[in-house]
Amino acid sequence: MFRNYFITAYRNFVRNKTFSLINVAGLVIGISAALVIFLIVRYEFSYDTFEKDASRIYRVVLDAKINGMEGHSAGVPAPLSNAMQREMTGLALIVPVMQFQGDATATISVTRKGGNKPALFKHEPNIIFTNAQYFSLLPYQWIAGSPKLSLQNPFTVVITASIAHKYFPGLLLKDVIGRQISYNNNITATVTGIVKDLNRQTSFTANEFLSFATIAQTHLQDDFMMNVWNDWMAYSQLYVKLEKGISPERADAQLNELYKKYNIQKDKTPGNSITFRLQPLHDVHFNYIYTGVGQRIADRSTLDGLMAVAVFLLLLGCINFINLTTAQATQRAKEIGIKKTLGSSKNAIIFQFLGETFFITTIATILSVMMAPFLLKVFRGFTPPGLHFDLLHQPEVIVFLLLLSIVVSFLSGIYPAFILSSYRPVMALKNQPVVSGRTRSGNVRKILTVSQFTIAQFFLIITMVVIKQINYSLHSNMGFNKEAIINFDIPFDTVTTHRQLLLTEIRSLPGVDMAATGFLPPAGPGMALTNIAYNNGKEKLTPSTQIRWGDPSYINIYDIQILAGRNVLPSDTIKEFLVNQSFAHAIGFAKPMEAIGKYVEWNGKNVPIVGVMKDFHDMSMRSKISPMVFGGGNGNTFHIELQRNHTGGILWTKTIASIKKDYEGIYPGEDFKYEFLDDTIASMYAGEQRAAGLLKWATALAILISCLGLAGLVVFMTNIRTKEIGIRKILGASVTQIISLLSKDFMKLVGLAFLIVVPVAWIVMHRWLQNFAYHTTLSWWVFVISGIAMLIMAMIILGIRAGKAALANPVEALRSE
Repeated sequence: MFRNYFITAYRNFVRNKTFSLINVAGLVIGISAALVIFLIVRYEFSYDTFEKDASRIYRVVLDAKINGMEGHSAGVPAPLSNAMQREMTGLALIVPVMQFQGDATATISVTRKGGNKPALFKHEPNIIFTNAQYFSLLPYQWIAGSPKLSLQNPFTVVITASIAHKYFPGLLLKDVIGRQISYNNNITATVTGIVKDLNRQTSFTANEFLSFATIAQTHLQDDFMMNVWNDWMAYSQLYVKLEKGISPERADAQLNELYKKYNIQKDKTPGNSITFRLQPLHDVHFNYIYTGVGQRIADRSTLDGLMAVAVFLLLLGCINFINLTTAQATQRAKEIGIKKTLGSSKNAIIFQFLGETFFITTIATILSVMMAPFLLKVFRGFTPPGLHFDLLHQPEVIVFLLLLSIVVSFLSGIYPAFILSSYRPVMALKNQPVVSGRTRSGNVRKILTVSQFTIAQFFLIITMVVIKQINYSLHSNMGFNKEAIINFDIPFDTVTTHRQLLLTEIRSLPGVDMAATGFLPPAGPGMALTNIAYNNGKEKLTPSTQIRWGDPSYINIYDIQILAGRNVLPSDTIKEFLVNQSFAHAIGFAKPMEAIGKYVEWNGKNVPIVGVMKDFHDMSMRSKISPMVFGGGNGNTFHIELQRNHTGGILWTKTIASIKKDYEGIYPGEDFKYEFLDDTIASMYAGEQRAAGLLKWATALAILISCLGLAGLVVFMTNIRTKEIGIRKILGASVTQIISLLSKDFMKLVGLAFLIVVPVAWIVMHRWLQNFAYHTTLSWWVFVISGIAMLIMAMIILGIRAGKAALANPVEALRSE
């Protein structure tokens, strides 16, 4: 019986090649999208699922409320871990994780036997300081060394097998033990242990583990602020594992009591607070408000959106299949009539059509599997690094495809199967109409078509709004100059004259307008907070404040407007501040001039305010403008404004080449890496740009499937009205009149879809825009363009198909009469 079903399905597939290929195309689009999105979602949700007792593992994070502003950090005060070891109970493991010198990269040098000079490895990532409990937290397999003793002493390091092979090629792993590794030429550690690489999806990406005890024996004791309780940086993180039966709320309470005990410089401003809490391990990969250094975050809302896209595209493919299948109904009426006359039951015919649907779905699934590697390459910019497709070693993907094929077959085939199986054999064999455009089934097809165009227009509207917001963010006036400016960092160097020499040489280049050294540019993807306070005589105000510094040319390069007072004077250290309007307002001054001459407390000294800057955007448009201070001083970041003239990029290329030459002359062996500021700012919207790219593809596919569905409905209606069209032509109707007659009902469906989608899309996108502190408007023309675009596409399809029916010979249509 099943063999006959598939034979019939195959014959029907071959007999109706056009409809079959359109059906397969629609399902391939939906299934391919679902497969790729399933791979992405599966990959992201596999993060940190392999640790033993993962439900008891937490990261310590903090929430801050300062002057009405909320802040969140995965960084904690550096001395917290030692205090927890001494005084907290209920913790099975306490694991500090310090990124190497703040950015987790270093220049590595190793001495090999027979080598004349050490082998160098620049910009090595994923280096941390931690303790031996780290290896109890994660299931590393030890190749050599002792898990308990390898990190007990200072100046020791454990490395992964891949790093051991990289640094010491040709050596047996057991022979690497005892070798020495130099980090940035100022820390030398002895290899005391080697572990296998995890090769799992995890937020713990380190592959070189320096002993935490090393920090206390080096200059890092001060750099990492190991005795400072009222400051923290993202590079200082802390993980804990609770003992069985201990609630995270109990640990939270102990943490906050510990902080109150040791944080002597408490902020007494009403409403201001610092609260510690435990973040579950399963939340670390998905919570962007607690992002660690070098940590990759997956946004749950984006994953939910991707799953919604997959569902919508699958539904569109199913709707398209239903419309095209029912459009063929009149061509299969006699077949059904004969089967029923010969004794076939309604259930047998239903199973036959479900079998045909499963046959087509199986073909579409096979094609989707074959296309998956190609699609992953095409969408490499949208997929997480490390994602791959290997069907033979991913049994869960096979199960997903099997279930997907069954569900899609059922959804696509059940309605056409019931409709086709309900035909009356006498009517079918008499060549009389078995369906009507005004029947309930006809109304269902219209509802499905409206649904298709509603989804397609929804995708089109949200895509246009997202692109509009990105353009607004990239091209809005940020309050400073961001054009023709490059930034680069010089390596850490104790010879201060090198920095000044390079600055002098760069300023002398003909293609450079201005150059300055300092700290970060005015805006960037991260924050640089500082502790600063103003005592107004009644209370001490401590606004959450960002800091920048540089020589006075910094202000001129970025064309930052000074509203009152003057620029800072040249200085090697910060001796005076420029503040922005937001800072002046935060400490109680309504007018910029009122803040001039006042003193703020910073780093244990009183610093005068000499000027007030106009507010500028210091982060992306998602965030409100922060209070900020700018001080005079040197730094390792160079800020270069290039000349702008008619030669454009040619002059810039020559100038940057000259800067590189000067850089390499002073810092031989170091890589020169620069970035244009406008590119840095654009990178702050990388997530939105990726989303826009995916939405463009989803919109194009949704429109394509919707147009195929509309074509199916047009075919259906022209088939059942063939004789009517013939009679009208004989009675003198023109081609234009017939096309208009056939099209007006469909245009009503497209118009109805537009009326449905407008309020829904407006609500959704209005809420999305609220994620941005500064955002574009929901312009009426976005909705109008969407509606007109869909009407034009529908008119093209209708014109082609209805025109073909109107131009047909009426004699052929009436011959059977």
